[in-house]
Amino acid sequence: MATKSKNRETLILVLALLITSGVLGLALWYFQLFPKVIQNTGSPNQINNEQSSDSQPQPIQSFNLASLDTSLPNPNVLTIDGSVTIITLVKQLQIAHNVANPYLPTTYGLPDGRPNGTNAGLKNLIDGKVLMAASSRPLNSSELQAGLVGVPIARDALAVAVGINNPYQGELTIEQLRGIFQGQITDWSEVGGPKLPIKVINRSRDSGTRTFFQEAVLSGQPFAPDGGNFSTVEQDETTPILRALGNDGISYSTVTQIENQKTVRIIPINGISPTDKIAVENGTYPISRVVYLAVPRKTSPAVKQFADLAKSPPGQQAIQRAGFIPLQ
Repeated sequence: MATKSKNRETLILVLALLITSGVLGLALWYFQLFPKVIQNTGSPNQINNEQSSDSQPQPIQSFNLASLDTSLPNPNVLTIDGSVTIITLVKQLQIAHNVANPYLPTTYGLPDGRPNGTNAGLKNLIDGKVLMAASSRPLNSSELQAGLVGVPIARDALAVAVGINNPYQGELTIEQLRGIFQGQITDWSEVGGPKLPIKVINRSRDSGTRTFFQEAVLSGQPFAPDGGNFSTVEQDETTPILRALGNDGISYSTVTQIENQKTVRIIPINGISPTDKIAVENGTYPISRVVYLAVPRKTSPAVKQFADLAKSPPGQQAIQRAGFIPLQ
């Protein structure tokens, strides 16, 4: 009997050890697997925000300028085309460049003084019509495949604007803004304002700011079609858009082109103003972005020197003078 009792005790001990080992193993598996799950749980709003990236900082394309092939000869004139919304930034860089390189003039736009917008400017760069482009958005895959690289130089934010006499005095959520530009919200009364149709004025198809707005606000989905109270301007120019807002219109541009205007008013988005530089830097403001210089991988020393200047302390100071947020 003593032997049977001892065997039974041994069996119970072995079973207990096996069960304990199994529980420990299961716990170890659980905690190895579930950190990822835990990170993705929470309120539905948190999950949706992560998926839509409405309030997340935009990823920054980066390129080491030392990797450029600078075997091409220097030009007599450094020609640049591109974004309309960051024209003040480019002009400040041109001034800084002229101090450092007074014998190499620069132009901005085709013709000079008339930039054609990011999308058209990048095409002109690919076609060899200019030597560099200023881009208000990251480069897309086809532009990268064409041999261009993006050099991040500054942070920026888009501001949503209405006319100063627009009776709507509230703010908008990113979802409401999306609904307006997709034609699902067509009257100010639908967002808490007076009974008044919303006139939407969209930027030109050549505009990189339009492309960025479509990605950041509409999650890449189409804008509403033109017609009725929704129109798309032909020329990528901000001033005519702001003049046309009246008391019922809405549009958008870089905050530096809007914040000091006396005839328009900025609408906060998700309760945050694009003039809040900290919110722009950390991506809390939902329509924040990084702007770039685009250059070919094979270029001249002069082009690389301009891009190097933009990232240097004097260049970043010039960017700050233009009202943009330096990256350095």
